[in-house]
Amino acid sequence: MSSTRSADPIHASDIQLAQARISSTIAQTPLQYCPRLSEATGARVYLKREDLQDVRSYKIRGAMNAVSQLSAEDRAAGIVAASAGNHAQGVAYACRTMGIQGKIFVPRQTPAQKRDRIRVHGGDAVELVVTGDSFDEAAQAARADAAARGAVVVEPFDNRSTIVGQGTVAAEVLSQLTVEGKALDTIVVPVGGAGLLSGVLSYVADMAPRTAVIGVEPRGAASLQAAIRNDGPVTLDSVDPFVDGAAVKRLGQANWEIVEANLGRLHAMDVSEGAVCTEMLDLYQNEGIIAEPAGALSVAALRELRFKPGEVVVCIVSGGNNDVLRYNEIMERSLVHRGLKHYFLVSFPQEPGQLRHFLEEVLGPGDDITRFEYLKRNNRETGTALVGLQLSAAADLEPLLGRMEKSRLDCRQLHPGSPEYEFLI
Repeated sequence: MSSTRSADPIHASDIQLAQARISSTIAQTPLQYCPRLSEATGARVYLKREDLQDVRSYKIRGAMNAVSQLSAEDRAAGIVAASAGNHAQGVAYACRTMGIQGKIFVPRQTPAQKRDRIRVHGGDAVELVVTGDSFDEAAQAARADAAARGAVVVEPFDNRSTIVGQGTVAAEVLSQLTVEGKALDTIVVPVGGAGLLSGVLSYVADMAPRTAVIGVEPRGAASLQAAIRNDGPVTLDSVDPFVDGAAVKRLGQANWEIVEANLGRLHAMDVSEGAVCTEMLDLYQNEGIIAEPAGALSVAALRELRFKPGEVVVCIVSGGNNDVLRYNEIMERSLVHRGLKHYFLVSFPQEPGQLRHFLEEVLGPGDDITRFEYLKRNNRETGTALVGLQLSAAADLEPLLGRMEKSRLDCRQLHPGSPEYEFLI
């Protein structure tokens, strides 16, 4: 059994009713002016800090709105949900606070930090099941379990009540800007299944029709753009799981109907996973914001956008559930994205002293070897080696490649996306 999904249009009044319904349990998050990003873009950039929710994500809005409207019969039947992690925390929170038993399915890619927080928020009210290699596989398992037990599925994005709840983010943004005497010119929204995007689109269509909406998805999981190209949701063959909060293979049908009705105000784009990592680090270093990968999507997009001087731009920082154990990978991906980290396969001749030759004649003064691994281990200084180099500046790469070409050594650069590169990150 699944909670009802409706194709009825969503209006600002629906979202305002949801705002009143969940206001006692949902914090109004700050709308924070960002001098750094404003100076970089020429716009007046604000960050909507949904990472400061009790569950560190806007997902609590949709979960609480959906669960709070279930009948007594549905609550008694129990709740089932599938999630990459943040929706699960919202559902877990709702189960514990409302005294409802829940069963939550997450894919194996879900970071340990998110799994731990699901258990904390749900307590004894929630059973956590880890299954499948993607959100979509976990969702299949959740729906099968709900059908077998007669439980109620609380969908993370493809559901009217969930969408209405997520739309309260836009309602808060417009209210907060009005208090400051400002109008919203552009809002930048991270996109996975498009629950947040469709809620925002629904609200601004009624309340701020001149506002532009930019939907940003990870390059490795661009289901929104695939739906736009194909005039409807399509299932991607695969997704890059790194931006786990937005790694969804297929846009929701209810979400698509709203997107389709608002294509005139929507600009869809994607950003690379490396760009996301760079912005996660910048947010931490400059604003002290701990953003998860999906939470940094909207801000990462600013580097590729152009705004009119002084226009008001709001980026939704959608979540802050990031596992500290991921920071080595985040740093690595950022360095590669910025052109500061490169990998090479170097074939050393079967002669002594070739490693010294590489160090003294090929490397520049600012080059730092961060990884050196012989792929043939029968002789310490012969054979092919994997060499990872960190440069002091991206411009140092061309001189390095020139020295490699003139060298007696056979040096082959590995490029992101190549089969040999996959095991490095």
